[in-house]
This record gives sequence, structure tokens and C-alpha cells, in this order.
Amino acid sequence: MYCRQLPVAVILKRTDFYFELPSELIAQEPRPRGGSRMMTVASGPDGPSISHRRFDELPAQLDSGDILVLNDTRVFPARLYAAPKKGMTRKIELLLTRQREPLVWEAWCKPARRLRVGDELALSTSLSATVLEKDEGTIVLRFDARGDDFWEEVESIGVTPLPPYIARPSPRAADRGSYQTVYAERRGAIAAPTAGLHFTDGILNRIREREVEIVRLTLHVGIGTFEPVKVDDLAEHRMHAEWYEIGADAAGAINAALRNGRRVVAVGTTTLRALESAAMAGGGNVAAGARETSIFILPGFEFRVVSRLLTNFHLPESTLLMLVSAFAGTDAIRAVYAEAIREKYLFYSYGDCMLLDGRPVGAS
Repeated sequence: MYCRQLPVAVILKRTDFYFELPSELIAQEPRPRGGSRMMTVASGPDGPSISHRRFDELPAQLDSGDILVLNDTRVFPARLYAAPKKGMTRKIELLLTRQREPLVWEAWCKPARRLRVGDELALSTSLSATVLEKDEGTIVLRFDARGDDFWEEVESIGVTPLPPYIARPSPRAADRGSYQTVYAERRGAIAAPTAGLHFTDGILNRIREREVEIVRLTLHVGIGTFEPVKVDDLAEHRMHAEWYEIGADAAGAINAALRNGRRVVAVGTTTLRALESAAMAGGGNVAAGARETSIFILPGFEFRVVSRLLTNFHLPESTLLMLVSAFAGTDAIRAVYAEAIREKYLFYSYGDCMLLDGRPVGAS
């Protein structure tokens, strides 16, 4: 079931993961929860076996004894706008990307070149921030507010940070709900774990009725998940760290499943990254606790925990496409994506999904 490490001499290039995607297949609107299409991909010695289903058929694809792992991170409205500084014609756009301390945040900023360390930014009548550091398009801000007041104001004035391939002439209030899983709980993500957007409470109940155990972890999705790869030699790419936490009960349940040969099904690449990072920290067992991970999963990675993966269809040359290629096999993913384009599946955050088996040992 699990893959072995490839020889270190193998050189992987960003362009190895390029494909042409018709623009009309990039989903612009949220799918009705449970009603999206789902491709199921079973691994085999002669290549992937592909079936076309609806997402609400997922419970029937799971077996009694499986353990389904969800990422319960909650997206917050991380895009903020500050009043323009003197000589500027438009507002300053901020995207909070990583919390350093309760009121200190790293942020992407446009236009950053006009700001200086020490500048004060007015975001509303009751929230301001001071620039502590600056490095190209990234700044570090200290907010002038108490903790609860900070979050209350951000929730009031912030905008849901939809990815740029979802074109909106102006932000929609409805995206706060549609770009959030039904089980979102712990605030801290700047992007949704999009494989989870397909679930309804009813589908989760049907999964439980099949005696599938459901556990949760938290990985706050940050720029490490979606930042573009800018180098062609993938050995030179460095992932930004993201915070995750796995509780003792969840870790115990997952480790028990592994000991008993039960399948661990990860909902989304963020869940998979957290699980495999925790297994590396635990020497093979999933280690409970809170940590940061900057794991970069490429073909050749040895998976220790996850045997099935539910995921959406990802961008060309993205780290997420590289991850699913490592999981299911590069050749299998090429065939799967070609089939998805032929069958006009919708791609990316608001798109359709697939349920993948891990690749057999020896597959490429």
C-alpha cells in the first residue's frame, strides 16, 4: 500500500507537473453541499480504475472500521483594508498570513513599497496597527487592541480571502458561509480545507452509521499550502510553516487503527500533511500535540499513515498537485486529470473532488 523513498538522484522539476486546463473548468460558484461530482480512483497493477459518482455516495465507499480524519480549522476574514497613506490613491490591502503573538501578525501587503517601519495604519475607527518589520511584499504588524476586541473587529471589517482564481467584482457576504466547512471550529485559517466543503451534517451521520470512526485535527491553512512554486528545481523550494494540533484522543484512535490494519482516510491535503508530519515526529506513530510543519511532499515520499485521500482537483505546478502525485503515483494522476478534463469536472476550491487510493509499492 505505502510507497518507498525514491533514490536521491531523482531530480524533479516544477514543469513535470504542468497541464493545460480550460478556464471554463475553474469553478467560480460554490457547489451545493453533497451534490458535487466525485471521481473514485482505485489503484491497480495496470493503472488506476476510475469511476464517476456523486459526493453523497461517499458513505458507501467507506468500510466499517475505517477512520475518517477531518481538519476542523475555521477560516477567518483575513483580508483587511487600511486607509491610504499620504500621497496614495487607494487603500492598503493586507492579508494576515501567520500569527506570531496574540496581536502580532505577518501579512502580505499591497502596495508594500510605500510603507516604512513605524508607520501606523488605520483599519477602522477602533482598530489600528503599527508596522514592525518589512521585507519585500511581507510586513509584520502589531495591532492596537485587546485580544477579544481584535477578533471582534476583524470579524466585523475583514473580508473572506477567496483565492484569486475565483473572480469577484466585489466581496460577497455569502462567501463567509460557503467557504467554510460545516464542522469548522477553531479559528485561524486564511484558506478553507476545500475537500471538506462537500460535507453536510447528514452525510457525516450516514458515515457514522456505517461504523466509520470520525476524528478531528486542526491545521490552520496558511500560505505554505497555496504559495506558488517559483523555482524549477523542486529541491530549492521551501514551504512556509503552518501550525497544527492533534489531540491525544485523536492520535490514540488513529494509532489503534494503524495497529489493527484499518484504513485511515484523510479529508484533504492539509489533513494528510498534519498526519504524516505527526508520524515523522512520533517515529512512525502519530504524535499528539501542537507543532508547526513545513513538510513538502513529493513523489518518493514514504507515507506512514494515510491510505485513502479525499481531495479536490489542484492547480498546475502546485505543491498540492505534487502531493497527490506522490500519494497516488505520477502516472495515475496524469491519467486521472486527463479524465477529469475530458469529463468536464470542475476544478479548484469550489469544484468537484476525487477519492484516491494510495499508490502500490513500485508504481510511478
